[in-house]
Amino acid sequence: MRKLVLSRVRDLVVNRRSDKRIIISCSCCRLAASSSTLLSRFLSSVSDPAAMPAPSEFTTAVTLDNINPKVLKCEYAVRGEIVSIAQRLQQELKMSPGAHPFDEILYCNIGNPQSLGQQPITFFREVLALCDHPAILDSPEAPSLFSSDSIQRAWQILDQIPGRATGAYSHSQGVKGLRDTIAAGIEARDGFPADPDDIFLTDGASPGVHMMMQLLVRSEQDGILCPIPQYPLYSASIALHGGTLVPYYLNESTGWGLEVSELKRQLDASRAKGITVRALVVINPGNPTGQVLAEDNQRDIVKFCKEEGLVLLADEVYQENVYVPEKEFHSFKKVARSLGYGDKDIALVSYQSVSKGYYGECGKRGGYMEVTGFAAEVKDQIYKLASVNLCSNIAGQILASLVMNPPKVGDESYESYSAEKDGILKSLARRAQMLEAAFNSLQGVTCNRAEGAMYLFPRIELPQKAIKAAEAANKAPDAFYCIRLLQATGIVFVPGSGFGQAPGTWHFRSTILPQEELIPAIIERLTEFHQSFMAEFSD
Repeated sequence: MRKLVLSRVRDLVVNRRSDKRIIISCSCCRLAASSSTLLSRFLSSVSDPAAMPAPSEFTTAVTLDNINPKVLKCEYAVRGEIVSIAQRLQQELKMSPGAHPFDEILYCNIGNPQSLGQQPITFFREVLALCDHPAILDSPEAPSLFSSDSIQRAWQILDQIPGRATGAYSHSQGVKGLRDTIAAGIEARDGFPADPDDIFLTDGASPGVHMMMQLLVRSEQDGILCPIPQYPLYSASIALHGGTLVPYYLNESTGWGLEVSELKRQLDASRAKGITVRALVVINPGNPTGQVLAEDNQRDIVKFCKEEGLVLLADEVYQENVYVPEKEFHSFKKVARSLGYGDKDIALVSYQSVSKGYYGECGKRGGYMEVTGFAAEVKDQIYKLASVNLCSNIAGQILASLVMNPPKVGDESYESYSAEKDGILKSLARRAQMLEAAFNSLQGVTCNRAEGAMYLFPRIELPQKAIKAAEAANKAPDAFYCIRLLQATGIVFVPGSGFGQAPGTWHFRSTILPQEELIPAIIERLTEFHQSFMAEFSD
């Protein structure tokens, strides 16, 4: 059996030094496809809503009138109506090629890098493959198939997992040895100690957000300060758990600046209404806005949370995605500790994920939250919440440890790893610049610079005729624009109304993730559509 396995591995693996277009997965190897094929990948296996049976064919035991109203209130724009329409159009193209004036759907709606052609990091996938099939490690041929440091790392990780069983449940906070590795990575990044017992490994960052909302929100009288625009995970989670979203508006005119005076104004206004504000959400680098906070600004935010007794929920999943030389990522924990604040001064939850950065391993569902400044008895309750889900998946846990402890200088994989990482990040920076320039060249569109993350959030001034047409169609004006764009070009943007925006303004969010060689074609399609749309609805 082992010979058969080794034979298959030998056949599937391509020399890492000459052609890294094939990457070993945990259970198989995936062939790199052409960019055009990758762009048309389906985001999910959700069925076409139009093909769903009529409601009358179902029992009335469960209806929209008797389900949890919090579910009805919850919305998640990045996979909302616009994506449902895109999926229907994609199915129509499959069934009837030539049915639309485009050949493929260009999904620019969600931060899902590998669905748009980004290749996995070789070292990470080699370690995952070896951990999931340890028999390969015993083979004398393993050194010719895998780098020496990936073999060494796989042995190290397997020795940390009870029974070397990657298919078994782990401790509810995650494998202790992997948490040790992550804590060491945090300490190396920040220059301040990190405790493995403060780390909860999660299936991406989202479950950690939900856990904190479960912990903090007791009723609608509890509020969470969230940026506007914001990532819809936060509004959705607050709604599901029955809390109140307290908005604070980022200043678009200063590059989506976060002003403490605005935080104070919104906090005081909410308290005057009887709302108990429990926490402040800060997304840095920003999603959907792409700004990177200055360290002085972060100090003021930390001081504000300390003074007001707020939990600081720091979404830092884009910490590797900084594209401008004058900006640098600083974790909020580093900022707090540099101010001399310890656990007795501020409650801080920091989120990281393997889905973003240069790794883009969205489907592996790995991440963690570092929980500091909470009393032991409260952390026991967080542990209880984690235990309800038993544990996060082991592959994601392994990836989280690799992200926080990648190859170092002197390791066999270091040069190839560095080349892959730098190539991805530099390309993302170029794509951001190309799209930013294209948006700013369009009539009535202005776009702030993308300093980081994976998105641009342009503002669009729509003609009154277009706004009236949107009202007649019962759509928000930016949603009307995005739907028309999709129907004409196959490009999927998310309306700004799904993220929140200042009243009377309209935006859309675009990822910078389509492969670099395809950006000019996207710009050409967008420009042609926009000119036609503005001419059609000119006042």
